[in-house]
Amino acid sequence: MTAKWLCRIVRPTLALAGLALVLVPNGMRFTGYLLLGILAVWYCGLYLHRWGKKSRTGKLCFRMFLAGLSLGAVCLVSIEAAVVFRGEADNSAVPVDAVIVLGAGVNGETPSAALWSRIRAAEAYLETRPDIPVVLSGGQGAGEAISEAEAMRRALWTEDEAENARLLLEERSTNTAENFRFSKELLEARGLDTETAVIAVVTNDFHCFRAHMIARKQGLRTIDIPAELPWWWLTANYYLREAFAVVKTALLD
Repeated sequence: MTAKWLCRIVRPTLALAGLALVLVPNGMRFTGYLLLGILAVWYCGLYLHRWGKKSRTGKLCFRMFLAGLSLGAVCLVSIEAAVVFRGEADNSAVPVDAVIVLGAGVNGETPSAALWSRIRAAEAYLETRPDIPVVLSGGQGAGEAISEAEAMRRALWTEDEAENARLLLEERSTNTAENFRFSKELLEARGLDTETAVIAVVTNDFHCFRAHMIARKQGLRTIDIPAELPWWWLTANYYLREAFAVVKTALLD
């Protein structure tokens, strides 16, 4: 099969797959946009390549395009490696003074797959740590009948009153930075010295790296307790998205 015929197959495949992932609700919209972006870059490179055959300016632009593309690929791989490494860390034996469970989407009153995975990870982690405060952090967004914190509280509620009493609800936050800021206020009101305390943060594995970045900006010392999604394709989608979110957090937040 020639390169020309391969391109004729790959380009429409990228377009159709990208449009399908963007238009059909499946939790992988970002991957759809990424595929469409790759297709746009492909056509841009094709145009510059043809221009480069006709003029020296075009050739220079094409070389600059390739250099930028190579640099972007190296940066993406480097960030992804850091995100994956952080998400696979095992900190279960590290002593901590408090726990923050970061919220995720709620469908009506039902936790999303991401939130269920965090709830299960928190439940397993808290079994051996009965005496420390736990902040369930997450406000109420569009399409959510209850706050993310309340959804977690319901899932973690037991018949043990002492166990339930340590669950602190933070229901104001709308993003990760607010998760930490408002959770920090609750823990300080509880008497915790957040400047010296070590706090375990329960979130999804792909989110650990960025959550740690944001926590450090809030002046918190944290360790990661990663939660895994049940489906590998969703995990891959979120890991890809997270690399771009890390860049945004580093530059803008």
